[in-house]
Amino acid sequence: MNSEKEKILNQPVQFIKSVGPKRAESFGKIGINTIRDLLFYFPSRHLDRTTTLNVSKAYDFLIDGFNGEITIVGKVVEKKKLNFGRKELLKVQMRDATGFFECVWFQGIKYFYNVFNAGEIFAVSGKPVISKYKALQFTHPDFDRITEDESNSLLNTGKIIPFYRIPKELRVGNIGDFSLRKIINTTVENYADNLDETLPEELLKENNIAGLVDSIKNFHFPESKEKLNTAIQRFKFEELFYLELLVALRKFNYKTKLSGNSMRVKTNLISSFLKILPFKLTEAQLRVLSEIRKDMESQLPMNRLLQGDVGSGKTIVALIAMLIAVDNGFQAVLMAPTEILADQHAKNISILLKNLSGICKEKEIKLSLLIGGQKKSVKEKNLEDIEFNEADIVVGTHALFEEKVKFKNLGLVIVDEQHRFGVEQRGKLQNKGIMPDVLVMSATPIPRTLTMTVYGDLDVSIINEMPKERKPIKTIMRGENSLPDIYKYIVDKVKEGYQSFIVYPLVEESEKLELKAAETYYKKLSETFLKEINVGLLHGRMSWQEKEEVMLMFLAKKYDALIATTVIEVGIDIPDANIIVINDAQRFGLSQLHQLRGRIGRGTKQGYCILVTKEEFAASSNKYKLNLDYLSPVQLEKYRSTVRLQAMVNFLDGFKIAEIDLKLRGPGNIFGTEQSGFPELKHADLINDTQLIIRAKTAAFALIENDPHFQEENHYIIKKNLLEHYSHSLNYAKIA
Repeated sequence: MNSEKEKILNQPVQFIKSVGPKRAESFGKIGINTIRDLLFYFPSRHLDRTTTLNVSKAYDFLIDGFNGEITIVGKVVEKKKLNFGRKELLKVQMRDATGFFECVWFQGIKYFYNVFNAGEIFAVSGKPVISKYKALQFTHPDFDRITEDESNSLLNTGKIIPFYRIPKELRVGNIGDFSLRKIINTTVENYADNLDETLPEELLKENNIAGLVDSIKNFHFPESKEKLNTAIQRFKFEELFYLELLVALRKFNYKTKLSGNSMRVKTNLISSFLKILPFKLTEAQLRVLSEIRKDMESQLPMNRLLQGDVGSGKTIVALIAMLIAVDNGFQAVLMAPTEILADQHAKNISILLKNLSGICKEKEIKLSLLIGGQKKSVKEKNLEDIEFNEADIVVGTHALFEEKVKFKNLGLVIVDEQHRFGVEQRGKLQNKGIMPDVLVMSATPIPRTLTMTVYGDLDVSIINEMPKERKPIKTIMRGENSLPDIYKYIVDKVKEGYQSFIVYPLVEESEKLELKAAETYYKKLSETFLKEINVGLLHGRMSWQEKEEVMLMFLAKKYDALIATTVIEVGIDIPDANIIVINDAQRFGLSQLHQLRGRIGRGTKQGYCILVTKEEFAASSNKYKLNLDYLSPVQLEKYRSTVRLQAMVNFLDGFKIAEIDLKLRGPGNIFGTEQSGFPELKHADLINDTQLIIRAKTAAFALIENDPHFQEENHYIIKKNLLEHYSHSLNYAKIA
């Protein structure tokens, strides 16, 4: 950039007309310190006020059914305060050359009374109506006071108007909608032309993207709807392009700068393991295993995401990958998000390894469990086994991140429920070996747009097939009045070998949320509806040892029903648990409901998921089917819980559930930027901008493939922009 231009853009905002030191201090509190900062403080929304009419035309428009915003320029005739019931209102009568109209305010009367004075001219904008007295009337309109000479140069009216977020720091500094609009208008007119382009010219042409300066001007003060849309598309594309560049850099770095360990199937260890399995692998599992095996055979380190719905068999695939590593003399580690899940993984794997040792005498495979709640002596013994290669397979939780955990020869890192761990955390574990292969697993299917962005650097494998003996779970919604019948059903099904989960949102009573409590209902149900069967209790405040004891008793059928909180959400595997009752189901998120449903139906019996909610809520939800595609944002907010429960009833496919969840919650709430190492998106919409994401991804990956070090002259601005604005994210890509 020209140094003089840069100097101008980096000037403090206080030197802009109408700002000054005090207002500059207010701007500084929200991170706006320079002229450049203010240029990039974009509107949060726009309002189209391009329809400027006279009074006569406005009447005609309204009679013809027009329901939009219009602008009328008129002179104040009179103003008066009137009583409106117990309240007061202000009515200002105005006129233009063709007739009279009036403006009404029910709030801020004192302020507006002083603003409007007889003989002054205003441009008034809003949605007018014809009152019962046949008057053309605006309620709480927006307006500009103007002179007759200024009527052709309106800032707030007669065009597409920007609305900016005005936090309290600005309001305290006496900066409101009009004054901020005026300040930014001055800034754009006087300084926008000093900005240098941040995208190469050929990239703009190839993707039909507008230039930076024009986009800045038309984002703030659009000349037309078309130019506003063009400006918005430019900033969406740029944001997605740089995000995809980070993804492409991370992948390029991983695939070209790093050298991994080539692992091949050397003995009959894998074939022996497949013989001891009590089931055949599905076609999807075999396909995914082939993809993983090719990665492990390669000299390049594996960096793969394994997606699969709850119960699709990801853990077995992961274990086979671990056995390949062990077969090559390496250690393998499996990291789980909770102690109870890590403990269960360790127990299940140990059983399979014991069965394997019965037919495969070549190598005894040793497993160590490392979790936070272990006794000191047990933990120290496990740490010693890991360091001196006495442990071939290590299963653990966050405890694996600790510095004292040292591997002798770590070759494979597997992360279960990957969205619960950040990139930095995974990196810490990965750095305990010399470029080990990495496999991250997710039982929460990831929508396509997130796979292309946040996880775009990973190769993706999907297990999209359930074991053939599994029956699709039946999901129904019932009101609370049905609970006695539901409890009777649970008791009756015990005779057929069924076990049940009964889930509550909280551990103890909460007056604020008015939710049932697991402990309270455990006592109540044990003494009433479920007194004929054995009932257990599981909640998050138990230690992992207590949780383990309860789950082992449930697995051994010491309990017929388990009253629990969402601690059962991830990973618990009880083959005969085939009924789950989720109380206050409207309080749970969609992804969480799907995970809870995944706890049942893992054997050959029919599974039943019963969503229990308020009686009137269940009745209306069962009666009225909502289509997500046709709901406005306001309706979506109102019917959010209904959409979630109807999605659960209508869909079993985790990917469909994930797409709906993304629409309901928005991408920012699904996987936070702290998990991905990427900046927060300000313009792009991962729900609706799929085609733009594809274009940005294609352009970014092509650039990195052809010029990964930005050596071409026209790519210098990209490198400069990356280093200036994405330095934190570059750390994740390991590109300096």
